[in-house]
Amino acid sequence: MSGYTPDEKLRVEQLTKLRRQWLKDQELSPREPVLPPQKQGPVAKFWSGFLEPKSLWRLYTYKAYSAGVWTFTRLIIPAWIVHYYVKYHVATKPYAIVEVKPKLFPVSTF
Repeated sequence: MSGYTPDEKLRVEQLTKLRRQWLKDQELSPREPVLPPQKQGPVAKFWSGFLEPKSLWRLYTYKAYSAGVWTFTRLIIPAWIVHYYVKYHVATKPYAIVEVKPKLFPVSTF
């Protein structure tokens, strides 16, 4: 006798069907998981309202940020590069923006 008996074949088919159904049941629908709404504390409630999209605060913060980036990249960095070039490459005497230190003479301790 070779192969499965009719009872064993039926059992294997049923187990296979059950496993497939179990795997299919493990998939979440777009509506899952359904969680109850959580109550927010006062700080969380403040921040959720404060950071709403298109709020006045966010618009002004973005404007200030973009103005700061523009200022830094188009004014401060080029000014620093020009200052460095003038200080170390164009100035007539070497290291032109250096203060003269007072002269020190050896003093006899006798």
